[in-house]
Amino acid sequence: MSFCCGASMIGTQGTLKHIRTQIHNVPLLFCPVCHRVEVHHLVESEYEILAEYAHGDGASEVDFQEYVDTRSQAELYENCVNHDNEDPLEVVRSQIDMSLDLLMVAKTWNDAEWEEQLKKRLNILSRRRNKLKNKKTSRGLT
Repeated sequence: MSFCCGASMIGTQGTLKHIRTQIHNVPLLFCPVCHRVEVHHLVESEYEILAEYAHGDGASEVDFQEYVDTRSQAELYENCVNHDNEDPLEVVRSQIDMSLDLLMVAKTWNDAEWEEQLKKRLNILSRRRNKLKNKKTSRGLT
């Protein structure tokens, strides 16, 4: 499982820009708290090689999947708790549940610094959950 800010990162695919080259369909991990994005560690070296070659060739766009034999989606994201094809509200709820579990551990261990980090994360996730709930309500999707 990949973590950032203590939250588990979400498995997804997306486009990254390397200098002037856009590379599409790159396997990524995304943090739902701080929005950090990183290339999935299992394909990081392939991404770097493709990015350098594509930039060297002056390509403005390339598709990662056309040039790199990647593992199956299931294999790449088997250790991710959430995926980008899930309902965003359910992803946030899942992240909140995990953070609450970790908060109990931090309290048991009397780790005040970790507790504060978790409370900040929970605050961010709660605001995001409320935004998503309001968005659903405004669309009439309760």
